[in-house]
Amino acid sequence: MKKLVSLLLTGALTFGLLAGCGSGTGSTNTPAPGGSQAPSETGSTLEGTVLKVGATPAPHAEILEVVKDILAEQGITLEIVEFNDYIQPNLAVENEELDANYFQHITYMNQFNESDGTHLVSAAGIHYEPLGLYAGKTTSLEELPDGAQIAVPNDTTNEARALLLLQQEGLITLKEGAGITATKADIAENPKNLEIVELEAAQITSRLADVDLAVINGNYAIDAGLKMADALAVESAEGEAAQAYVNVLAVKEGHENDPAIQALVDALQSDEVKTFMEETYEGAVVPMF
Repeated sequence: MKKLVSLLLTGALTFGLLAGCGSGTGSTNTPAPGGSQAPSETGSTLEGTVLKVGATPAPHAEILEVVKDILAEQGITLEIVEFNDYIQPNLAVENEELDANYFQHITYMNQFNESDGTHLVSAAGIHYEPLGLYAGKTTSLEELPDGAQIAVPNDTTNEARALLLLQQEGLITLKEGAGITATKADIAENPKNLEIVELEAAQITSRLADVDLAVINGNYAIDAGLKMADALAVESAEGEAAQAYVNVLAVKEGHENDPAIQALVDALQSDEVKTFMEETYEGAVVPMF
């Protein structure tokens, strides 16, 4: 009888030890903000993570398609949500309907925070899209007539960039200190009496034939089949604009260091993506890493 009791106690103790070991390896991770997962007793993992990222079609969504394959190797699923405007993808990140977005430069993001009360931050700078000055009715800067019409984007940040590009080419002179907040009112000298035509950025390519010249954003130039090599002048990648208008991966404040977001940053700043940018866009998209 004593031997039987001893055997039963030994078996119960062994079962308890085995059950205790099993609870550590069989626990389920709870998803944490930013698409990442909370660490288990056996360590952290991003396997099974889903990241939802908003982007405009070109070049951002195209670049993210390359990133998707890189993240898949780590067990991370990237869902790309395309937008055709600059407002909804920011609101979606603010409301945590998206983990991040990739479509805007840092100056626009900061101004959006100020005007709309959002709390977006840059997780990383990724690339720069120089503005190009393209021929419309006039085929060269030398042939530009007095009173010529030049179309520029009508949003605050990109209009300033366009005016700085015109100043870079000696077509106008801006008031001292106007910089990245310049408007038409800051034109101090206009020797050719150029007419600056303000248009929505997305509409300029369709109006190119109606004006003498047009300053066009890189993404819209790509959409219209225009190449940087076709431009009469290009915004310098070495100047103030390159830093002020670097395109960023934007997230809601507090999520910039989430493991899944950092995995996304690493993929965006990989050699594969750099090569894709350089070979695909031929100068219209400049890696900043």
